[in-house]
Amino acid sequence: MTKPTILTVDDDPMVLQAISRDLRARYGSQYSIVRAASGAEALGVLAELALRLRPVALIATDQRMPDMTGTEMLAEARSHAPDAKLLLLTAYADTDVAINAINEIGLDYYLLKPWDPPAERLYPVIDDLLGDWQEAHPHDTGDVRVVGHRWSERSHEIKTFLARNHVPYRWLDVDRDDEAQQLQGLAHAQIDDLPLVLVPDAAVLRSPSTLDLADALGLRTRAEQPLYDLCIVGGGPAGLAAAVYAASEGLRTVVVEREAPGGQAGQSASIENYLGFPKGLSGADLTHRAVAQAARFGAEMVLARDVVALETRGPVRAVRFGGSGELEARALLVATGVSYRRLEAPGIEALSGRGVYYGATASEAIQCQGDELYVVGAANSAGQAALNLARYAKRVVLVVRGGALEDSMSLYLVARVCATQNIEVRLRSEVVGARGDGHLEAITLADRDSRAEEEVLTSWLFVFIGASPRTDWLGSDVVRDEKGFVVTGQDLLASSSSASWPLTRSPFALETSVPGVFAAGDVRLDSMKRVASAVGEGAMSVYLVHRYLATM
Repeated sequence: MTKPTILTVDDDPMVLQAISRDLRARYGSQYSIVRAASGAEALGVLAELALRLRPVALIATDQRMPDMTGTEMLAEARSHAPDAKLLLLTAYADTDVAINAINEIGLDYYLLKPWDPPAERLYPVIDDLLGDWQEAHPHDTGDVRVVGHRWSERSHEIKTFLARNHVPYRWLDVDRDDEAQQLQGLAHAQIDDLPLVLVPDAAVLRSPSTLDLADALGLRTRAEQPLYDLCIVGGGPAGLAAAVYAASEGLRTVVVEREAPGGQAGQSASIENYLGFPKGLSGADLTHRAVAQAARFGAEMVLARDVVALETRGPVRAVRFGGSGELEARALLVATGVSYRRLEAPGIEALSGRGVYYGATASEAIQCQGDELYVVGAANSAGQAALNLARYAKRVVLVVRGGALEDSMSLYLVARVCATQNIEVRLRSEVVGARGDGHLEAITLADRDSRAEEEVLTSWLFVFIGASPRTDWLGSDVVRDEKGFVVTGQDLLASSSSASWPLTRSPFALETSVPGVFAAGDVRLDSMKRVASAVGEGAMSVYLVHRYLATM
């Protein structure tokens, strides 16, 4: 936890040194003692502390300073540190000023100079002031704050990254929150600088990349070793399962994840058909447990790194990161899963992140309080999202292209969706357009049979359609089908792909056309697209990696 700050202000260097020395001797173990030699300098320090989320418990200042008196400085300090206790150090002749300050700026106490001996004249006063402050701030931990616009795509990306990495944060909208406007002013931030991310004890981040944000948060973004036994690209259920089994069996293992552990499953509000959890569990909970389990066995997790290329270097498989950096391993597992396919309709792309979202986290659900919103899709992910959003929204409309939910959604979910009063299901319908000035304001729905169109007002559209694997980084040596799914095992020996297999032995069940490179989970051709099957394939891949390494 960050130490609260005590700020001392005096233009006399000897007095400033003395008060700082006495305060440090008594309170230095619990508080950070900071000095300023003028009122202007003190206000600059307070602005920086506010941006760094450093709580200020006490400001002790001299009254008689050039350019700005102590009471003038304390009056302005209220906007930077509104909860700090204010102490004025003054001479006997200035007691009237001090008394007026009690009434005018809420001065907590004034103390006559000199304060020797401090044990009798200084510490009892400070003890009382700090005791009152601590009672009002029992859990002042200085959480991360995000300052931005509600309908900003970059703000949405930052909030999603924080939520999926289980980093608590406070969202402050510059159009609605006075605190957000104050912090924007303190940082001298322009519109292009937003969102601001304020991390305790760190410089202000201005519209940061996820890599910069991860570094500021202390998340691991770089591998610790030059060579691993197994590199797993993708931290979804398949990748995490592989990490647990590989690390537990002694393989030097690293997981590289460009966003956050969990994949699509990590965003699910409830996974109700996963073995061993009769009441279901959230994707976030499953992810948190899996990450902790992998770490316990010694697997490394490298976050916010985008893998852009695969290279074969003799017996070593190397992955290169976007920007710079790489790592090498004796075997590689591709477990990058799939992303939701983009919805192709006029106006949709321009409003992505501004009311149109692919997937949904808990933070989005809460922001929909009392609103009417639309969910596109008919698979389990869409059903779970609709149920979660319906907990907060006034009305949820599930837009389904097909004629029956049962064709693509588990029956237990169909029953729950149909039983939820504020969920409406529109079958044989699709979104054919969207409009809005800066953010989504309306969408156009079309009946697939009659082609009749209807425009409905809404600020929220959540899309859960199809599956699009991101596998272009694998290069031409790794065989994929026309949609980008990775071909593995016996499928490689089909006539169109058999020439791509270079060895006399047959490929292992989850092995790709490049020996030592395996694929598991949704990214693999003809996979089951269920959490349990992804976990099973991830575990199975480790057995096959052992077999491969034994042949090297």
